[in-house]
Amino acid sequence: MSRTVRTAAATVLAFLPAAARAHLVHTGLGPFYDGASHLGLTPEDLLPAIALALLAGQRGAETGRAVLLALPAAWLLGGLAGLAAPAVVAAPPLVTASFLVTGGLVAAEARLLPAWVVGLAIALGVGHGYLDGSALSRARLGVLALAGTVASLFVAVALAAAAVVALRAAWARIAVRVAGSWIAAVGLLLLGWSLRGG
Repeated sequence: MSRTVRTAAATVLAFLPAAARAHLVHTGLGPFYDGASHLGLTPEDLLPAIALALLAGQRGAETGRAVLLALPAAWLLGGLAGLAAPAVVAAPPLVTASFLVTGGLVAAEARLLPAWVVGLAIALGVGHGYLDGSALSRARLGVLALAGTVASLFVAVALAAAAVVALRAAWARIAVRVAGSWIAAVGLLLLGWSLRGG
């Protein structure tokens, strides 16, 4: 066997995974940090949550604070329900709708009443939280991992909403709307992909 063949074989073997995990990444730091890293590594959860935070920031500090409390609380309740009674299958329509609705509202800079934005936060939190709780249940992670996800969600929403509330320049507010349009565009791509696969 030539040296090149042995080197190529050794390289291939070095890059073979020891274990494959399709949804959750195990950090090795424990379930709380596995849950905390999960939000940042799961765009289907992170992007709608960020879009909702941007929408709340567009509506002002009071709405931002209300969403900051409502979204993580609803996510926690939905997650607990998902841990107790996990979903058997994923819900692509829910994920697609959350991208389209939240991104579209940010892009349009919709002038919603604070109660409507909070209601949207509750609906998004319960739905995505339930799917996360189901995934955590399948991965045999529990409430501690869910707490990590909710904690990182709280931080992400606080930072995004506060950043938008502080914006005064017209170009910066337009940049927020562009970010919302990109999130909605991702939703359209997901919709096309799901229709193609069906």
